[in-house]
Amino acid sequence: MKRYAIIMLAVAMLLLVNSRASAQQDEKKKFEAGAQFSMLAISDFDFGFGTRAEPGVGGRFTFNLTEKLALEAETNFFPRNDRATAFRNGGRAIESLFGFKYGKRFQKFGLFGKARPGLISFSQGLAVITPTGATANPFSSFDVRLERLTHFAFDLGGVLEFYPSRRILFRLDAGDTIIRYGQMTVNSFTVTSGGNLVSTPVTVPGATAHNFQLSAGVGFRF
Repeated sequence: MKRYAIIMLAVAMLLLVNSRASAQQDEKKKFEAGAQFSMLAISDFDFGFGTRAEPGVGGRFTFNLTEKLALEAETNFFPRNDRATAFRNGGRAIESLFGFKYGKRFQKFGLFGKARPGLISFSQGLAVITPTGATANPFSSFDVRLERLTHFAFDLGGVLEFYPSRRILFRLDAGDTIIRYGQMTVNSFTVTSGGNLVSTPVTVPGATAHNFQLSAGVGFRF
């Protein structure tokens, strides 16, 4: 009986030590991978149409340098293609960001600030229009070619995380996605009094637009 009690005590101690070791190992997990839904309010400032809300999905990878500081890479895809009036930001969009997150973790939640530069690319960023009609009426028909444009972006905002377990987290992001549209040159077509078609280059100045972005997702620590 005494030997049985000693064996049971030894087994209990081993289980306790193993449990503590596992907990410490979980607390030191450095990597996170997650997925999210995102909503980006893109400003149509060129034509004065206000903003349009574009839904998207994406993924995120996080490397926790310390309990407070982490490096992050994130990509979001916005699949809607009904942006015929957009200029410099039309078509489907792909957003890629890389930067850091800094804040404080508590037992059940965490609060962070984030700063992540990157790029956002639009599949119909520029419509190249070329009149193809006869000399007498060159504007009777057009050849339209859509070109992709990529712009610098900077995501600045905050993060709220919830920790239902050691391995799972829920995350809510809110911030300003700042897009810098570079200067570009487009062609303007006019017809002279003699009926000749003249192409004149027109410089469109660069501009900076602020776009609210909200994301919600889930992540897994490993």
